[in-house]
Amino acid sequence: MSKQSFGTLSDGTAVSLYTISNSKGMEVAISDYGANVVSILVEDKDGNKRDVILGFDDAAGYEASGSYFGATVGRNCNRISDAKIVIDGTEYALEKNDRGNNLHSGSKGLSRVMWSVKEELPNQLTLSYYSPDLEEGYPGNATIEVTFAVTENNDFSIHYYAVSDKKTIFNMTNHCYFNLSGHTSGTVLDQELMIKAYAYTPVKSELSIPTGEILELEGTPFDFRTPKPIGRDIHADHVQIGYSQGYDHNYAIAKETEGMETVARAYSPESGIEMEVITDTIAIQLYTANTMTEVGKGKNVYPNYGAFCLETQYFPNAINEPNFVTPLFDAGQPYTSDTIYHFSIR
Repeated sequence: MSKQSFGTLSDGTAVSLYTISNSKGMEVAISDYGANVVSILVEDKDGNKRDVILGFDDAAGYEASGSYFGATVGRNCNRISDAKIVIDGTEYALEKNDRGNNLHSGSKGLSRVMWSVKEELPNQLTLSYYSPDLEEGYPGNATIEVTFAVTENNDFSIHYYAVSDKKTIFNMTNHCYFNLSGHTSGTVLDQELMIKAYAYTPVKSELSIPTGEILELEGTPFDFRTPKPIGRDIHADHVQIGYSQGYDHNYAIAKETEGMETVARAYSPESGIEMEVITDTIAIQLYTANTMTEVGKGKNVYPNYGAFCLETQYFPNAINEPNFVTPLFDAGQPYTSDTIYHFSIR
């Protein structure tokens, strides 16, 4: 474990960067502002280290951006229609921060607050945050923790924990933008992807709110059950592709158990780096950075389709869709979720 300055926020708050690692040279850097994952260094097929996620050089970059690079997202990730939820007959108004809807809990969600360090180990960091009742409109005083760890097996694991004193929503994820050829390497269109899903949830429009349907993948550009290049169908003549100019859709995972399973696998033929996504969640969001407008680490200009996100989650807008499993948790009932990103050379 190492700690260094990561600059300051606009109000003068000092931000730190923590790096956890293993003996094989894998390193992950995390900021206490937003619990943002800033870099993931892994070795390629030639033994050279590559940073495989997009990001910024300092805390100011994360504060100014709306792209959620490496963000810990919550209390609720993804979108909620009309920015409101109803729990046991009580309506709670959320921030309309995405064209009338609520996205990633609002403009001051968990990715935009200062977290406290609860535990530091050479290969593990636990950050905690206390979210007061009705922060961003969500009910309940909530204690939230996220634990990041790197193993000798080149696993980067994220464990989420939260508990509230009122019935509320918890649906957390991480928003790393992956490019397995390295964050400076251009687009990911030639990188291969497999998603172990049985269906996807179409959206109503470019607002990306699900219709409530759960549709089959066969014969659609959304079918990644057999590995294929991300770019093969990304410009297909399909109304759902047109809405987002690429992929920004939720997949229903074909789970065999309620435990941890490999649900996605990505591979860069150029670097030889392969990444498995192992999780206990029921869904995963694929986003392909369709409209990238950021200048990131080292002043690199990140292009459209310069990364892909695989966000483990409950279905978007589940609170408002009777057809979806709703991530509601009673007062005192803990919410937990685990995701592992396993890196190897093919």
